[in-house]
Amino acid sequence: MSDAAVSLNSITKVYKRSHLGKTTLIPGVKDITFTVAPGEVFGLLGLNGSGKTTTLKLLLGLLFPTSGEARLFGKPAGSRAAKETLGYLPEIPYFYRHLTGHEVLSFYGSLSGLSSDSLRRRVDAVLEEVRMTAAARRPMREYSKGMLQRIGLAQAMLHNPRLLVFDEPVTGLDPLGLREMRVIIQNLNDAGKTVLFSSHSISEVEKLCHRVGVLVKGQLVRVVNRAEWTGGDPLEDIFVRTVDPEGRRS
Repeated sequence: MSDAAVSLNSITKVYKRSHLGKTTLIPGVKDITFTVAPGEVFGLLGLNGSGKTTTLKLLLGLLFPTSGEARLFGKPAGSRAAKETLGYLPEIPYFYRHLTGHEVLSFYGSLSGLSSDSLRRRVDAVLEEVRMTAAARRPMREYSKGMLQRIGLAQAMLHNPRLLVFDEPVTGLDPLGLREMRVIIQNLNDAGKTVLFSSHSISEVEKLCHRVGVLVKGQLVRVVNRAEWTGGDPLEDIFVRTVDPEGRRS
């Protein structure tokens, strides 16, 4: 779909490992197809090793598919035009801890090509959006996990992208941090942004997402609409039945 914010069409990724002259093929993800509409919040759920991060890296252009294609707003994943449309928060963002939050955002904003005037305005604006204005001049080594995640979100938001991609954005957060992250993501969506994120937190996915894709062993086995868990079984029950249909892990 050319009008989709995200489009993955039969994406497959196979890794090659060579050792002592022998090449081993390791499956990453297989034949994944889904779209995300503009203005949608779409979640990826799956057990460890199910292919969530690989899927995100393929649509970001950080990995190249073995077959299939990914597009962002109709532009090939990995192209400059596609990258200009998105902001990305990895699962474990790395920052220079001796710098302040404000300095880090100014640095990343300059890398993205923002002019001096635009950079100052955007840094102040995103700090306010993620509720970090008061702590912006403190060195990041003093920040909690939740504060670091919010600076990571601010970095992703700096150039005002249409699409935000987050890899496990709530991992390791305490209850207050979870709530803060949820509010920020909801505000982004209310402002018309498209959000795609992976998570282990079913409760957060349930509260935020319009649809959820369930990955099992590198394959997208089901896409669940919000109406299915608001009008029927809880998302947790749907997820468990999908990834463990025979109840082997019960």
